[in-house]
Amino acid sequence: MKKYLLLFFTIALGFFCISMALSSVQTEETAAQGIVKRGAVGGPVWEIQGRLQHLGFYKGKVDGKFGWQTYWSVRNFQHRFGMKVDGTVGPKTRQKLWQATKNWKPGTSGTARAQSNPGGKITKRGAVGGEVWEIQGRLQHLGFYKGNITGKYGPATENAVRTFQRRFGMKVTGAVGPDTRSRLWRASQNWPGNRGGGGAAAQRPAAPAPAPARNPAPARQQPAAAAPTYKAHGYSDNDLRMMANAVYGEARGEPYVGQVAVAAVILNRVRSATFPNNPTGVIFEPRAFTAVADGQIWLSPNDTARKAVQDALNGWDPSGGAMYYFNPDTATSGWIWTRPQIKKIGKHIFCN
Repeated sequence: MKKYLLLFFTIALGFFCISMALSSVQTEETAAQGIVKRGAVGGPVWEIQGRLQHLGFYKGKVDGKFGWQTYWSVRNFQHRFGMKVDGTVGPKTRQKLWQATKNWKPGTSGTARAQSNPGGKITKRGAVGGEVWEIQGRLQHLGFYKGNITGKYGPATENAVRTFQRRFGMKVTGAVGPDTRSRLWRASQNWPGNRGGGGAAAQRPAAPAPAPARNPAPARQQPAAAAPTYKAHGYSDNDLRMMANAVYGEARGEPYVGQVAVAAVILNRVRSATFPNNPTGVIFEPRAFTAVADGQIWLSPNDTARKAVQDALNGWDPSGGAMYYFNPDTATSGWIWTRPQIKKIGKHIFCN
């Protein structure tokens, strides 16, 4: 009897192992062709995480498990690229992600530094070649480098790198290592060289000006008391929606003037050459806003947050032109305390 029971359990265990193996293969095969979402495991998830990590959206371990961190990284990627935000990787998201990571190689980590420096070496004064040319082009695009793009890492390039590092709160060395390269590549995503063009800062598209309207004649036909609409300011519906989400996620407990100030900071960054030139890009820059990091960016905004965005678009800037703000009770960055402070509104200190 014991022999029969042992044989039975052996056969059952064998069927179970075969079933699990087939299930795993089918999961990966289906994921590769269909939709990959939270709960999925296997090779396709590993590649999605690797590509998102390459772009700076995913900060976790590449483990082939589609958990919450992968989910939020996918959502951030979809928003950054103007796609439908659902946290799943279907054909459209997969195509966009693969296009954005053409230079990704399995086994690389971090951000887009693998594009030109897969070994993560440090590029410093005295270096020459293509990567120096790209560093100069990106720094010039952001307004930090004023010289000619020569491909030679001289004193002017070193000083530009130092200024960039200081501006972004990094260790100031004048050399471009993995951290500086990662931050520089992210900050200059709109550099024309990414599209095969030149590297002049003047080629950066200007942010839409909030006033006056492009067509004065129709504007004069409107009643004098009519408030300008969002679209009159040149921003997309998605940009306006994300601004309201950011204000609500970051400052819904603040006084109204403080909420307007947060919206104004976003617009101040849009108008600066050192940040993305649209609100959505500013909001989803890595580590830029706490609401993005903790998921509160996806909370539905109230009318107060939307009105705060409207007032900021109409030109009200209670922040005094600030580029940054922080809560002194919760701030963990020592760098933010070094910034010149402008004023305090509610719990937030606004600074440059």
